[in-house]
Amino acid sequence: MGGFFGSVKKSSAVFDTFLGTDYHSHLGTKRGGMAAYDKAIGLQREIHNIENAPFRTKFEHIFSEMSGNAAIGCISDTDPQPLLMVSRLGKYAICTIGIVNNAEEIMQKILSRGGYFDAMTGSKVNSNELIAALINTQNSYVEGIRYAQDNIVGTASILLLTDKGTLIAARDKLGRLPILIGKGEDGYCVSFESFAYKKLGYEDYKELGPGEIAEISADGVTQLAAPGKEMRICSFLWSYYGYPTSTYEGVNVEVMRCRNGAIFAREDAKMHDVSQIDLIGGVPDSGTPHAIGYANASKIPFARPYIKYTPTWSRSFMPVNQSERNKVAKMKLIPVHELIAGNRLLLVDDSIVRGTQLRETVEFLYSHGAKAVHMRSACPPIMYGCKYLNFSRSSGDMDLITRRTMAELEGEEAIKYIEEYSDARTERGRAMRKSICDKFKFESLEFQSLEGLIEAIGIEPCKLCTYCWTGKE
Repeated sequence: MGGFFGSVKKSSAVFDTFLGTDYHSHLGTKRGGMAAYDKAIGLQREIHNIENAPFRTKFEHIFSEMSGNAAIGCISDTDPQPLLMVSRLGKYAICTIGIVNNAEEIMQKILSRGGYFDAMTGSKVNSNELIAALINTQNSYVEGIRYAQDNIVGTASILLLTDKGTLIAARDKLGRLPILIGKGEDGYCVSFESFAYKKLGYEDYKELGPGEIAEISADGVTQLAAPGKEMRICSFLWSYYGYPTSTYEGVNVEVMRCRNGAIFAREDAKMHDVSQIDLIGGVPDSGTPHAIGYANASKIPFARPYIKYTPTWSRSFMPVNQSERNKVAKMKLIPVHELIAGNRLLLVDDSIVRGTQLRETVEFLYSHGAKAVHMRSACPPIMYGCKYLNFSRSSGDMDLITRRTMAELEGEEAIKYIEEYSDARTERGRAMRKSICDKFKFESLEFQSLEGLIEAIGIEPCKLCTYCWTGKE
């Protein structure tokens, strides 16, 4: 998906931006970038590939190459960024989070007006350049950002570094993603993840509302556009993508996950007999707090039957060859034999998307002597690929294990009954779960209900995006 961080201070902002950006490394594994503004030098920019090495190692030299009292940085799972732009509005650096689904349409619109783009490999145009091109058609940054967001099919949260040494932050129109502002002793910062600036000595200043635009200088924050009334923040942030120590809309991620697990255990007990389960475990890392909540509520001991080894097999290291990728995935799993052999295990994962890794995990547990493996998903069955955020590697809905299983059971007709398949209380819902169990050798399978997930988040349902589960906008 991606994340960004920016700071503007009365002293150098490069070090804070370097550390703050690094704290977003869990949000992407493709590109990392930084830009800074210095009155004597102007705008500077550097981008590196971080697929096989973390952001920190690629940018540890940045302090001798970049200077300025204002800087931005980003972790990107898509296009290289930030980009430096020259326009009639001024010179600026831009980075964005989200997805542009109508990129070709926007490109043709700009080209028809005599514009041009610097194409990347394969003639693809960087989405940041597309967004900047839309911004540049208007008479001010605010008008340009609003125009860009109105014309994008998808989502765009935008962070600009201007040639005046200020930052302009714009949360996407429906607030699907968070943008928070922190206040420090000699300046301010902008961040996707709240913990990133708290670790750097900043305090909470404000969280931008949906569509809100603010200009940030070392002296203060100026609201350029008021927030809208409608919000659809991504529920999946709490389930999986958000870092445990972060808080969005006043709800901490780790607290929500533990609460979600407890609610799940309460409801699961109404449909499944778990009295014979020996241990509750979480699929590391994001499944673990859901499992802790489940274990605490069910009074079944929590344990870690296997550990993910990450010091040398980092998330970012993934060979191109599929067989090698599978081998690396297996290399990460280190068993605790004493907790596996002869035990009936119930594993809680944050979600079940394609199911590929779960199949290997269950085979791994049985090979080490597990007596039974029950599986629980801490969110509802994912039925639709997200069209608002770029966080899924699925190429289509049929990549999803739920949709594939439905098609196997009922062909093209299955789509008519998608709500029934989601619901464990229906015949179709039970059939889908049984079929997945048979494929993956689960003793049993259940998903958290949408109602349970919403209860765990604790925000009004109308303010949450649940599209990937319901298909409703």
